[in-house]
Amino acid sequence: MKAQCASHWLLGVALFLCSVHTHSLRRCLISVDMHSIGKSFQEMKRGLQTKDTFQNVTILSTLENLESIKPVDVCCVTNSLLTFYRDRVFKDHQEMSPEVLRRISSIANSFLYMQKTLERCMHRRCHCSQEATNATRIIHDNYNQLEVSSAALKSLGELDIFLAWLDKNHQETPARNLTLNASSD
Repeated sequence: MKAQCASHWLLGVALFLCSVHTHSLRRCLISVDMHSIGKSFQEMKRGLQTKDTFQNVTILSTLENLESIKPVDVCCVTNSLLTFYRDRVFKDHQEMSPEVLRRISSIANSFLYMQKTLERCMHRRCHCSQEATNATRIIHDNYNQLEVSSAALKSLGELDIFLAWLDKNHQETPARNLTLNASSD
């Protein structure tokens, strides 16, 4: 009887440890100070938005469309939007102010770091559903409808939408670092 209880206890402990280990594999701590990124954006936001000639057009399709992203798709959409900003917006934007250029460069470097850490941590477990693919396609379509420099300026001016979405969809540590959850598929 004692041997059976001990084996059940050991099995329970083993299952518990496996579940803790699996849960820890699903989390990716990315040491990026989101407060600092948000502050950099806020310091240049007014200047960007005053240059925007298409006030009634959006690229990110408002926060409401991003809020409809299911938790299982957060990893995919995060990766897609980091790529979108890195490969299109930051590269397409033509900035004359050295100070604004430094802020944009700092944000771009933070996004690159987040993306590299996300890719390394996820080990290709970041799957995209059709809904996630459609959501990011809408963003690209909106971007493509404007002239490149106007689209880049508009997207930079809407960076707060993406930052708010990141803040809402990723758990934060007390130091306001970003923690990303991976899909366990």
